[in-house]
Amino acid sequence: MTNQFRLGGDLTIDRLGFGAMRLPHGSPGGAARDPESGRAVLRRAVELGVNHIDTAEFYRSANGSVRANTLIREALSPYPAALVIATKVGPVFGPDGPGQGTAADLRPQVEANLESLGLDRLDLVYLRIGGTEPPHGESLAERFEVLAALRDEGLIRHLGISNVDARHLAEARAIAPVVAVQNNFHIANRDETAVLEACTQAGIAFVPFFPLGGGRADINNPGLVKVAGRHGATARRIALAWLLALSPVALAIPGTGSGAHLEENLTARSITLTEADLADLS
Repeated sequence: MTNQFRLGGDLTIDRLGFGAMRLPHGSPGGAARDPESGRAVLRRAVELGVNHIDTAEFYRSANGSVRANTLIREALSPYPAALVIATKVGPVFGPDGPGQGTAADLRPQVEANLESLGLDRLDLVYLRIGGTEPPHGESLAERFEVLAALRDEGLIRHLGISNVDARHLAEARAIAPVVAVQNNFHIANRDETAVLEACTQAGIAFVPFFPLGGGRADINNPGLVKVAGRHGATARRIALAWLLALSPVALAIPGTGSGAHLEENLTARSITLTEADLADLS
């Protein structure tokens, strides 16, 4: 199993990256984290070989005082040449909480990401649609066409889609190349296996968000505990190794504000699961 993936045919990234959602706060609506701790985690991630960071302009503390994109720029700019930063657009946030934006919202959101990250072009932008589940039957064409036009302008290098089903993937690919899909997927939630299979066949990166359950699901099960004991590893390390073993296009972006958890997560790259392990985890 190779630990690298060629994103979009021109960006070589480590298959185990870093998600920035937890940098501003420990949990949605929770207290803001110390910004210097976030900057230290980011710098350590890059020192340990992470060259794929997933973020969003809307990743911020409840009071807006700590923002993931700002921490990334402050900690890592000028950016290493090999670093790939992915972000996402689509959701809007108002007095009543998060909602789904329109096509007209996307250019301002892309421009806000460019400004907060201090970039002239974004490596990868996902169109995030729906709420907690993929919005089956809803078209993404009008919104994705806006991002395709921004790609043609040179503001975006590659395009992805998030929280989608196989029909959405086909719809988007008819408009412009899709290099990555980001869906909710982990060892305790395999509902998006059909999308993973479609991505594998097309050579498109499949990037699970909440690869360790995101605090919303308990990933532990008897098989996971058994395999973790066999390797002398933690369950979270095995859960990440399992994701990487599923397909050569599968990436993982575990997020944390803890340096200790960061180092634990990244050791999953050294775990090779056997056929017996995979059977126990199936």
